[in-house]
Amino acid sequence: MVLVHRRTVMNADRIDRAIRRIAEEILEKSHDPHQVALIGIRAGGVNLTQRIADYIKDLEGIEVLIGMLDITLYRDDLSSENKPLIHKTEIDFDVTGKCLVLVDDVLFTGRTIRAAMDAVMDYGRPDAIRAAALIDRGHRELPIQPDFIGQAVTTETDEKVEVSLAESKNRGDKVVVTTELEPEEGPQ
Repeated sequence: MVLVHRRTVMNADRIDRAIRRIAEEILEKSHDPHQVALIGIRAGGVNLTQRIADYIKDLEGIEVLIGMLDITLYRDDLSSENKPLIHKTEIDFDVTGKCLVLVDDVLFTGRTIRAAMDAVMDYGRPDAIRAAALIDRGHRELPIQPDFIGQAVTTETDEKVEVSLAESKNRGDKVVVTTELEPEEGPQ
């Protein structure tokens, strides 16, 4: 029997503040906010991308371009035994000359962002590519760092980070770290 320990690291209020801060930092660090485009990485980055875009509109009145990216075919961990489920990529604008912000819910090894950079380059040559994540849990395998993060969370490599995030502000939003624990064996 395996026991599961859950610890909530962000509630709805903290998530909302973090998303607003990410949006503010994106605006502060962009030379021209009208050239910013957000690309959500499926699946975890989709709702986060929309929420960041909503805050940018609230703060500056700018409707940034939004795209959604499926990186399945760009992953370096697919094997012939895996039958990946491929989702639709929706980038309906020219990325050339834009400052793209790749958005994902959790940044872990860096492999997802690397795959996303490879994928987005098939659409043109942006002026810059940045990375935004709600959670940075460390354990990088590649030299990739986020430009914008909601919160850094210390985890073990075998723990899981679960993000529940609605498209619009939701009181049920949360980030939970789960750890599987083996029960201690008694004396034999």
